[in-house]
Amino acid sequence: MNPEDSLLTDELREEFEQTMLASERLEAQFHDIEQQHQAASLGMWAFLATEVMFFGTLFLGVYVYRHAYPDAFEKASERLNWLIGGINTVVLLVSSLTVVLAVHYASLGRRKPLVVFLTLTMLLGLCFLSLKGLEYYIDYLENLIPGWKFEPQEWVQAGLRPDQVPNVRLFFSFYWIMTSLHALHVTIGVGAMAVLMVLAWRGHFSPAYYIPVDVTALYWHFVDIVWIFLLPTLYLMGTHHWGK
Repeated sequence: MNPEDSLLTDELREEFEQTMLASERLEAQFHDIEQQHQAASLGMWAFLATEVMFFGTLFLGVYVYRHAYPDAFEKASERLNWLIGGINTVVLLVSSLTVVLAVHYASLGRRKPLVVFLTLTMLLGLCFLSLKGLEYYIDYLENLIPGWKFEPQEWVQAGLRPDQVPNVRLFFSFYWIMTSLHALHVTIGVGAMAVLMVLAWRGHFSPAYYIPVDVTALYWHFVDIVWIFLLPTLYLMGTHHWGK
């Protein structure tokens, strides 16, 4: 057998193995892998639509109350650690790149680069959570936790009237709810990346079947986009003077 025939035989064998692998991953209710992929993508988009409505309500609340209580909200925003928030924005943007590369290599059936970029995405997510934990600790030290560790007199000394202090508490209530929910979503994403990494290492995916990688990447991008909106909404509000 000449080398060309051997190469052709190897390619046919690899294509056959990928087809068999895709057939094993095909669920009974679907006609083919493409239909299964489309259904999974549609399901993830439907889930993300509910998440948009969920977070959208919180964002709307912040904007409404910011308009109602601009001085208190701006003064409270100035106390947030925008440096850590900015670094975390870069971290998540880089993670968006690594997850795109993971999908790319999954579609090519290249296992090692897929594992590498899934691992990088997971590590970047852990980096984000670590920085967020540090930021929460700083918030604790600076008495920025309404209902637990909060000093109203500090805000009066900072120039607010006593009747404006409850509005500061309202801002920080939004801050803790929105950022902790976002951190929860990042945690879920990190767990999903860890599972995908193990499956990829075991050869679970192929060019014909990489649906879990693709739909998880959609979720990860959503988490990144939410943070991109959180940064100006909460952290950068104190750098502007609304209505002045």
